[in-house]
Amino acid sequence: MVMKMHKYTLIVLLGLMFTACTKSLDLNPEDKISSATFWKKRADFDKALTACYASLQAAEWAVEIPVWDCYTDNGFAQHNSGAAREVVAGSISPSTGGYISGLYNDSYTAIARVNQFLKQSAAYQGSDFPDADKKKYEAEVRFLRAFYYWQLYQMYGDVPLVLEPLTLETQFQAKVPAADILKQVMTDLDFSIASLNATPYPQNGGHAAVTSAQALKARILLFVAYGKTGTPDPEILKQVRDLALAIQASYTLSPKFEDLFRDATQKNNPEIIFSVNFLAPNNTTPWDMYYGDWLVASPLQNFVDAFECTDGLPYGVSPLTNTAAPFQNRDPRLAKTVFVDHPDFGNGKVHTPSNSRPTGYGVMKFLEPANIPFGFSTLSQQNAVVFRLGEILLMYAEAQNELNGPDASVYKAMKDLRGRVNMPEFPAAMSKDAMRERIRHERRIELAFEGLRYYDLRRWHIAGPVLNNVKDGIVAYHFEDKYYQWPLPQSEIDKSNGVLIQNPAYK
Repeated sequence: MVMKMHKYTLIVLLGLMFTACTKSLDLNPEDKISSATFWKKRADFDKALTACYASLQAAEWAVEIPVWDCYTDNGFAQHNSGAAREVVAGSISPSTGGYISGLYNDSYTAIARVNQFLKQSAAYQGSDFPDADKKKYEAEVRFLRAFYYWQLYQMYGDVPLVLEPLTLETQFQAKVPAADILKQVMTDLDFSIASLNATPYPQNGGHAAVTSAQALKARILLFVAYGKTGTPDPEILKQVRDLALAIQASYTLSPKFEDLFRDATQKNNPEIIFSVNFLAPNNTTPWDMYYGDWLVASPLQNFVDAFECTDGLPYGVSPLTNTAAPFQNRDPRLAKTVFVDHPDFGNGKVHTPSNSRPTGYGVMKFLEPANIPFGFSTLSQQNAVVFRLGEILLMYAEAQNELNGPDASVYKAMKDLRGRVNMPEFPAAMSKDAMRERIRHERRIELAFEGLRYYDLRRWHIAGPVLNNVKDGIVAYHFEDKYYQWPLPQSEIDKSNGVLIQNPAYK
């Protein structure tokens, strides 16, 4: 009888607990956003759109874009950000961390946000969110999805194509051919180009504009044009050229090169076509601490030596070469890109880094003098510039030169770009091959530590010859053809229930 009573009492207690838990679970947390109470009004879609843009603040697309150049002949990452040592040494595997896994995971996390936004937007019937506005928002998030899938396409090749929110039944996704990924990227971009606001980006309140999508499409096509051989497809280059021409009509070069990368002069800058935005005090990023104090990226000597003298001749060849004062008589972009030992902006604006200087140099380009001293308490809010007119001019010049040789328009594009820093025009009557080398060199100088050098070496299919010839690296360089494609993260293979298959070179 006592035992029966104990059992009865236990049953009653369990029943009460279950009832209490059920009631508790029925209540949404009052201090958190819930899916049951979200997507109920236009303002919710505004917040969700902001969240989709916020995915771009992942390190590899924002504060750590200079680290990409540490995969190349430009720099060294002393803290091994992005697993740069493994990439440089040619020891990457499916278990390598850094960007090998981070790029994959961050891309799909961002894509999931976009897909959820698109699903909820299509289902929403409220009068406060008319179809015309829905279409513009859709164009913005599809531009972002194209960006993320482009990252996956160029680094991994065949990957899963996910266009709807996943469920328990659909969570395991197989790869599709890389061509299908590229097709979807272009479909999203074409929709965005047709539907985004035509107002140039500086006047568009931080939202992607038509020209932002055109710039992304041009960059992708320039990569795709070189295929698997390094010989460009002229039909694709024509598209690049025409997109670059269309974009140029809405932008002008920033009068000062350094203004592109400093907080105080980024707003309304006439050259910026798209950027990842930050705003202190609640949404900051450690540009100044990383590069001015920690020296997360350190330029190599061969990169510093690549800057011409002010007469347009190579350093060491020019009669203006001054080995006792190597930054004198040099392309002004050198001092705006690189500092020796410590950043010194003049007028007492000096910071002494707390970390070592493994090459003797640091990256000056992204530092804000108003933020000195640089450290943990520094509230850096510099935006990460993703597309700018300087790159578009280089795209145009490259495409047009490959199509028609160094005509007057190619010379003008390079004259305009170099003229900003008072560098002389290119020599007259150059051959197509000679102009090609000058344009490629100009890309290395103008776009240094903006995260594009690694992609350039890969699309031109010269990564092996260039990287294996680096003699001044802190880590010995080793590049093989299989590294033109990265392995899928082993963690994703392991949890895919056998559906996701590793790239062949890494099995």
